[in-house]
Amino acid sequence: MTDMVDAEEEVRLALAAQSGDAEAASVLGAMLLRRGDLDGAEPHLRAATAAGDRAAANNLGVLLHQRGYPEEAAGWWRIAAVAGSAAAAHALGRYHRERGDEPAAEYWLRQSAEQGHVLGAYALADLLEHRGDVGAERWMRAAAERGHREAAYRLARALDRPPAGPEDEAAADNAVTDAEQWYRQAAARGHRRAALHLGAILEKRGELKEAGRWYLTSAKDGEARAACALGFLLRDAGDTESAAVWWLRAAQDGDGNAANALGALHAERGETQTAERWYRAALDAGDDNGAYNLGLLCAEQGRTAQAEQWYRRAAYAGHREAANALAVLLLQVGDTTGAEPWFSKAAEAGSVDAAFNLGILYAGRGTGEHTEMALRWYERAAAAGHTEAALQVGIARLREGDEQEAERHLRC
Repeated sequence: MTDMVDAEEEVRLALAAQSGDAEAASVLGAMLLRRGDLDGAEPHLRAATAAGDRAAANNLGVLLHQRGYPEEAAGWWRIAAVAGSAAAAHALGRYHRERGDEPAAEYWLRQSAEQGHVLGAYALADLLEHRGDVGAERWMRAAAERGHREAAYRLARALDRPPAGPEDEAAADNAVTDAEQWYRQAAARGHRRAALHLGAILEKRGELKEAGRWYLTSAKDGEARAACALGFLLRDAGDTESAAVWWLRAAQDGDGNAANALGALHAERGETQTAERWYRAALDAGDDNGAYNLGLLCAEQGRTAQAEQWYRRAAYAGHREAANALAVLLLQVGDTTGAEPWFSKAAEAGSVDAAFNLGILYAGRGTGEHTEMALRWYERAAAAGHTEAALQVGIARLREGDEQEAERHLRC
């Protein structure tokens, strides 16, 4: 029925256009253009443009651009934009940006955006953000408020940032609340990455059921990170088999975190060959945890030389626990000189175990200076919750006669 109505409307417009009705020619040209009938659309658009129809001039520009004549297209967009077409101003702005003429691009995109054109607002925001201009957020928000889902997502990402310091926490909380609203808007319009980040906010807040729904929505749309996150939610809920299904899906799409999770699952089951295959897949996907886990697997099997190789690879990539494991391995074979810098690197990067191990290393040297260094590292590990380090600090304070401080640490 709809096709019949469209056909009747097309006939009516064609007859009106033949009678010199410029508006009918413009509408008919636009209809044929949307259908992909460029040859049919062009004469009607040219006729309407000659009669001063700005919408036709814009559409003629679109048609010529599709035909591969961008300069001629830009000429018609300019005519339409000067006549007040926001759509043409947007197209002309994009044309200039593609050619590197940012001042001209900004001028025309601003003309479009200020007339309320959503694509013009988004394109202007994108240009300003690329330049680091503070005006970007205003136009991104304007586009988001008019329903542009990518603008809503990007606005949310800009707002969803960790606080710079304790004094910024209240402002950061408000920004996250604002970000959640825009993630929701974008996710509701089918933006899979918005659904992923919305799920992450909800999971952090403890709203696991709703988080799982958004992860599922995102994962079904092909977002590997959401499939991986959904797997962890299911695992934590005790459904390991379902978790493995989603991890497999994510890992096959190149998610290194999911590949590591699969590797760990198979390692727990004693399926070491399969575990090793997934750890290697994680490493191939750029996840340094893959190298660390391969090191752990080799160490458990007594393949010390291979374990050292994998630990080194991960440690050089900045993996702090791999650096600590490498140092422990070197210490076990008597290479104290080689172990110390790796303990230091790991501890400075935040490894609590490395801080404790560094304390043991210095304590074993017995001198006053090294004893002080050992205590400093024990205190650092204890402050992070390491109970054995707290015990060592407590014992040291007892020796010094500071019973109150000793008791505080020995209670840990």
